[in-house]
Amino acid sequence: MEDISIIAKKTWKALREDGIAGTYRKTRSYIHTAKVRKQLAQYEGKVCGDVLFINGCDYTALPHPPRYRVMHQQEQLKANNMESTENFYLHLNFDQVRCFRVFIFFRCPYTEEIGEFIKMAKSLNKVVIYDIDDLVIDTKYTDTIKYLDTMSKEERKGYDEGVRNMQKVLKMCDAAITTTERLAEELSQYVPKVFINRNTASEEMLELSEKAIYERDILPYLEETAVKEENKKCYLEKKEQQLVRKDIVRMGYFSGSITHNDDFILVQPALIRLMREFQNTELHVVGILDIPEEMKEFEGRIITHPFCDWKQLPELISQIDINLAPLEESIFNEAKSENKWVEAALVKVPTVASNIGAFAKMIEHNVTGLLCNNEEEWYQSLKCLITDKETRNKISENAYNFCKKKCVTLYTGFQLTKFIKSMMTPNIVFVLPALNISGGIMVALEHCKMLKEAGYDVTIINDDFDSSKWCEFRGVKFPVIPSRENLIIGSFDKAVATMWSTVKFLETYTNIKKRYYLVQNFETNFYEPNDPLRIEANQKYSPKVEVQFVTISKWCEEWLKEDYERTSRYAPNGIHKEQFCSERRTFEGKIRVLIEGDCGVYYKNVDESFKIANRLDPEKFEIWYMSYNAQPKEWYRVDKFLHKIPFEKVADVYRQCHILLKTSFLESFSYPPLEMMATGGYSVVVPNGGNKEYLIDEENCLLYPCGEIDKAVEKIKRICNDEELRERLYRGGMKTAENRDWETIRTEILELYK
Repeated sequence: MEDISIIAKKTWKALREDGIAGTYRKTRSYIHTAKVRKQLAQYEGKVCGDVLFINGCDYTALPHPPRYRVMHQQEQLKANNMESTENFYLHLNFDQVRCFRVFIFFRCPYTEEIGEFIKMAKSLNKVVIYDIDDLVIDTKYTDTIKYLDTMSKEERKGYDEGVRNMQKVLKMCDAAITTTERLAEELSQYVPKVFINRNTASEEMLELSEKAIYERDILPYLEETAVKEENKKCYLEKKEQQLVRKDIVRMGYFSGSITHNDDFILVQPALIRLMREFQNTELHVVGILDIPEEMKEFEGRIITHPFCDWKQLPELISQIDINLAPLEESIFNEAKSENKWVEAALVKVPTVASNIGAFAKMIEHNVTGLLCNNEEEWYQSLKCLITDKETRNKISENAYNFCKKKCVTLYTGFQLTKFIKSMMTPNIVFVLPALNISGGIMVALEHCKMLKEAGYDVTIINDDFDSSKWCEFRGVKFPVIPSRENLIIGSFDKAVATMWSTVKFLETYTNIKKRYYLVQNFETNFYEPNDPLRIEANQKYSPKVEVQFVTISKWCEEWLKEDYERTSRYAPNGIHKEQFCSERRTFEGKIRVLIEGDCGVYYKNVDESFKIANRLDPEKFEIWYMSYNAQPKEWYRVDKFLHKIPFEKVADVYRQCHILLKTSFLESFSYPPLEMMATGGYSVVVPNGGNKEYLIDEENCLLYPCGEIDKAVEKIKRICNDEELRERLYRGGMKTAENRDWETIRTEILELYK
């Protein structure tokens, strides 16, 4: 933590420089930024957003490209309310495929991990885009770079392999984002869609450029008494610089890399003529450039500067009068961006550039810069700017005004955001209270499966303490976001609450276009009177936000309308007939009665089932009890207890039993009777809202009134003794199950979420 005295000094300095209002604004900004950084650090590697940039360039080795193509594009998206984060391609984590909608690979070479990552992303209906700012995607382009001929055989082999590996990733992507028209034209041969998002200056670049302009054009000309004490040193340095350079015209060539040696040759003859003609000219070279022998006579007027940190570049550019941007004509150079012009324009320095590619596209000749086609034009253009300060100022001012508006992140990100949104597949998130397979969760997962098969990017948010990252259901893997461990900052086209406790996510998370509540039961009655959760559950039928109610039960549709004036969409529940295939029962020997349900949940009414079972002759009837969570009570007569049976093995349990006894008096949709009849078995059931829409007494089951034990015993004995009844119930059950097959009702399920 900072020392209090240091904080006090900083605060006092801020008050003197910015006043109370300015200090307040900066303080708020600092606190907000610190808070966000602390929050992000807490969730490092656990952020779930819209876009993940996978950067293929090491910032320490090649800082310029990823700054423009990753950091600046992130800022563009941020300014338009699209959240993103970044990872280095060698640190790619397969878990991250769960957490984002779009993956943008910048200059990434192919690796086995990246190949598998992209395949997995596509299997989840997510979008993969390649970003590239140079034609380093095919050796037919890079072979035109003369510098590469100076490499050793092994170096060239490695370089070419890297180029081919970039192309391999590019071809796996759904689209590409690039910087210039020529690049877009060439990339369209490799991917179906290409979007041009030009390089732009960041907010920090703009701030540093404004500072450089102030220190060059304003600060040195202030009266010394008007300069604050802490600025005195800078003031004196800048004043001295202005005196030294008073009559000197400085031309600057910011070469960037050694591959630009051939570009410099274009302008070299014109420079030799001009430097001989005008003794007050200097040539400033920044970066790697071999000064040719022909220019040795100007050695005292050629000033070289080493590579510098990009934050120092605006100040360095601001100290020259004319920016040189020659490019040798080649397809590779035509694809290059106009960065050099933008960086100079933002510090009000005019640019003379080759009339090709992005320079020709962006610079308006004689207005925001000068464009040259040959040696003579270079000579005349430079001579004009050397001799006419007024023209220099006019062009630089025009370029500054244009670039400040059209070439910075804040004002240019909307179209990028729009393009990325247009590429996104529709996404939908289901908020589950837990991942263990119960009837209600199974229904939600069936909906997830159908939506994924229909092309949706489906994600599950787990509202439990379970930290599982994947959920597998019927051969389909769904990405899971444990809500208590992850920072969710992305957008959802649709979000579905699946229990009252999960509606809170719909109410509190703002970045959702359409909200749904899948109502499968009257959850208020899950709790005894005076339980606080009873009121909370009931509140969710009057949510704080606009919600579309959907349900899988007619009785839920009815009470939502009657009691809460909520119009809901309805689609029936289904069954996988091929899993619950039928098998004829023989009623010889002992009859197996299956009791299913959690005896710890009062509305499951399992005690009544065992009151009935205890009345059955143990010589004739065998009692099986299946429960996922609960253990049987001491007084239950249980011949076989089936605990935590995997869902895929439940059908086998049904097929081994003759009669299902189901006594629940409250169900959203009661699956066990439907599953039992699908396997060819018989059911004795208490009618309730969750089963009455498909159970028909004497046609596909036998119903008895809740609490009437004698009648239930009588119904069980009737099934055992009446073969004609069994045949009728069997046929009715088969027909009901066929009508409820998930494939039959697929269209109705998908309509729920339209």
